[in-house]
Amino acid sequence: MILYHGTNKAFDVIDLSKSKPNKDFGRGFYLSADYNQALAMAKTKVEQLEDGEPVVLKYEVDEQLIEQLNIKRYNEYSEDWAKFILLNRRNENLQSAHDYDIVIGPIANDRVGVQLWKYETQSIDLPTLVRNLQNMKGITIQYFFGTEQAIKLLKRI
Repeated sequence: MILYHGTNKAFDVIDLSKSKPNKDFGRGFYLSADYNQALAMAKTKVEQLEDGEPVVLKYEVDEQLIEQLNIKRYNEYSEDWAKFILLNRRNENLQSAHDYDIVIGPIANDRVGVQLWKYETQSIDLPTLVRNLQNMKGITIQYFFGTEQAIKLLKRI
């Protein structure tokens, strides 16, 4: 499987300690199977940091090898997915809120973030949150590699 990582500067070694906390699936290395999604993320990072230029790094990973790790998959928006996202975004510790090596599931982009905010402020309940998310078009799946064991399976090409 080919995966892409969008960034503002090329690098050779993945350093999980540079990962930011409070992301969708926690502190880790995020990739996409969609080149254009990775490019959009790279452009966003350049805008946010006002530094560098959009770069998309390409990786290959053996799907049979990742199946040997502790993986969590979300194929669509669900109550479990929403609770997992909020668990990670609220995590105030440097340690992960979960023990998965790899998590695969929908991105909580800005449109999704609005719905999560409505839920957190109790404007909507959990079933309404999930129903609103399921009615959105264009789910983009992200791949989270959160442990050194998982990172070792990524081969830069």
